[in-house]
Amino acid sequence: MDNETTTGHVTRKAVLRAALAAGMAAPAVLMGVPALARTLTAGEAAPALTPECDDGDDPTPPQTEGPYFKPNSPLRTSLVDAGTAGIRLTVSGYVFGLACRPIAGALLDFWQADTNGAYDNTGFRFRGHQYTDARGAFALTTIVPGLYPGRTRHIHVKVQAPGRPVLTTQLYFPGEPRNNTDSIFDPRLLMTVRDAGGAREAAYDFVLNVPQGPGPSPSPTPTGSPGGTWAAGTGYRAGDRVTYGGPAYVCLQAHTAQPGWEPPNVPALWRLL
Repeated sequence: MDNETTTGHVTRKAVLRAALAAGMAAPAVLMGVPALARTLTAGEAAPALTPECDDGDDPTPPQTEGPYFKPNSPLRTSLVDAGTAGIRLTVSGYVFGLACRPIAGALLDFWQADTNGAYDNTGFRFRGHQYTDARGAFALTTIVPGLYPGRTRHIHVKVQAPGRPVLTTQLYFPGEPRNNTDSIFDPRLLMTVRDAGGAREAAYDFVLNVPQGPGPSPSPTPTGSPGGTWAAGTGYRAGDRVTYGGPAYVCLQAHTAQPGWEPPNVPALWRLL
């Protein structure tokens, strides 16, 4: 029995899932439910927590990594260029901890099939990682992934709060016929999706199993390099070497270091030597 039954009230996610299952437009059934910041119209005030988080749901469930994950994806928020085939898709959302406080500097590593259902296993097409901003928000520009035998339409993602374990999961599309036959599919991982002038816009908020006290979200791992050469604000190139807290690391992706991106926290950027 899930939390939606035991808590005795209807959660925002439950309302969205019910609307999708019934084929209704989400806004029509969300009257009286706290609005996400991304759904606010001009003149509306954002809620005290921007946006409202989970109100009784469990943390985002994990799922299998599958056979197509590759480490060391590029740091980027867009997986497409002018010549990329497929229906454009923007996926946006927030990363929260258990107290519904946003997590800044969380790593999100996305990978997916192209419009024909094929993965690029030699390069990094439709692969990329990014970090949440100070509000815990992220946005990915990509395409609607194609289908391939045995699976419904989906996007893979790894999510990691600074210094915490990695959540590996998948995101799904509502109304897909194969959702009913895919043994891996989980309705808790359905995005909300709407048409947007020939493209599509999707939203999903991750809730990580990260304890949080009341008040503002704890800051990411403190800035500094105890006994090491790593320093926030430094521009690093692939191959550069630093030390942090004793161990040595080699840079995997060119980037400018930020608080919370210390080498032990971001395996997409640094590899232990």
